[in-house]
Amino acid sequence: MKIHLTVILTLLISVVFAQAPKKTEVLTLGSFHFAFRNLDLIKTSTEDQIDVLEAKYQKEIEDIVARIAKFKPTIIVIERDPDKQAKYDSLYDQYLTGKYNLGRDEIDQIGFRVAKMMKLKTLHCVNAWGRDYEVLEQVLEGKDSFANKKFMDYFYKYADTVKQYFPQPVFKTKGIRAELIQKNDPRNIKRDMGTYLIGTFKYETKDNEFFGPDFVTGWWFNRNLRIFRNIQKINAKPTDRILVIFGAGHMTLLNSFFEASPEYKLLKVNDYLQ
Repeated sequence: MKIHLTVILTLLISVVFAQAPKKTEVLTLGSFHFAFRNLDLIKTSTEDQIDVLEAKYQKEIEDIVARIAKFKPTIIVIERDPDKQAKYDSLYDQYLTGKYNLGRDEIDQIGFRVAKMMKLKTLHCVNAWGRDYEVLEQVLEGKDSFANKKFMDYFYKYADTVKQYFPQPVFKTKGIRAELIQKNDPRNIKRDMGTYLIGTFKYETKDNEFFGPDFVTGWWFNRNLRIFRNIQKINAKPTDRILVIFGAGHMTLLNSFFEASPEYKLLKVNDYLQ
């Protein structure tokens, strides 16, 4: 009787695993912004920047692209708003026909190059912006100028700054690949999550003791959920392979979503970079 039960259980387990749907493989590349537009919270001073168009960096980028291309992506998604799709389709088409010189940012330098190597027709613009709670709008949109100034001063100068974890950039001393490896180290990604749980997260007003959590929810968590939803809208097949090129700060949440999702299988980008 025990033997029969063992056989039956073995067969049932085999059937379950055999029927488990294949997940779409995903590779996320968290990057610093090659063009140094300094639009994010963390700025890079001019003297600490590099020019990725210099010959030595171009050679290194070509090596990085060759490594990433081994993933063989069939879909590439980039940190640009969907309403910019036509613009980037046009730029990519011009690049393919030799009518566009690549700019400095990582979308051009890595995204366009990998897409060309894989003979892809497009790169998908999937960026999104968070939605704030209506109760916060009076402050965030400046309708209450005093409250807005007070919040923005706190946003940029809060006392918890010393607790933030931002590894020192190494692109200038060790190169771009070393910087990307550092940014995509799972330990650094996990620590980066803590940045969103201090500082502004603790902000309170007289009328709302949870102003900070509500703000971070809309500004960051809601934004990344929307980005993830835009990626889902592509309706990738199980046989597709998705390359995600976004600012490294997004990896704290995007990687968590991909790891938890029953639709995707997240691979380790540093297995390709190292």
